[in-house]
Amino acid sequence: MTCVAIDDEPLALDLLRTYLAAFPDIALLRTFDDAVEAAAFLKIHPVDLLFADINMPDLSGLELVAGLDFKPVVIFTTAHKKYAHEGFELEALDYLLKPISRERFEKAVTRALEIYSLRKTPVPAPEYIVVKSEYKSVRISLADIAFIEGMEDYIKIHLTSEPHPVLTLMSLKSILEVLPAGDFSRIHRSYIIPDRLVKSIQSRKVLLTSGRELPVSGSYLDFIEKWKGK
Repeated sequence: MTCVAIDDEPLALDLLRTYLAAFPDIALLRTFDDAVEAAAFLKIHPVDLLFADINMPDLSGLELVAGLDFKPVVIFTTAHKKYAHEGFELEALDYLLKPISRERFEKAVTRALEIYSLRKTPVPAPEYIVVKSEYKSVRISLADIAFIEGMEDYIKIHLTSEPHPVLTLMSLKSILEVLPAGDFSRIHRSYIIPDRLVKSIQSRKVLLTSGRELPVSGSYLDFIEKWKGK
């Protein structure tokens, strides 16, 4: 976890360095006593964790964080309680009042490491969706979807394992929002297909492995190039 600390008080920076030395999983890249210089560095070198004093000349820690193009875990440090509200408005993880005790510091950093770990943990792709059909909730495996057909206010979810589709009251746009983006594509105002089931494409028509042929409309021709590139 990369880190930068910013404070216009050298003694405060020394304390942060000492405390951070107890955390081998955090790499302190730089410390700055000038917020403007720090802002310039951060534009080129985004970090995972940022300690920022709030009350600094030229550029406050609040202004610095608000101007960042990326979103690190932020821990504000300050001698003034009055800035707490502004700090949390910027979604800061914590707000440490000086003089900062080691115990309080370690608590904040432990939370920062937990959040960093969660951000780095990939979210598993869903294996199924749940839709309403005939007054009941129906769970449909994503691997079982042959294609989806739009019918005005309803959609038909055609399955590989069943002869009859599941009919549900929703739009193609709505169902597409809950399907894994990299696995399903809309090819027509009336059709969504699983990319993995495309056998071939010819003359703006998609042939699925089931033998079903579906049209690709002019608004969705980019699907053809995407499929060729897979």
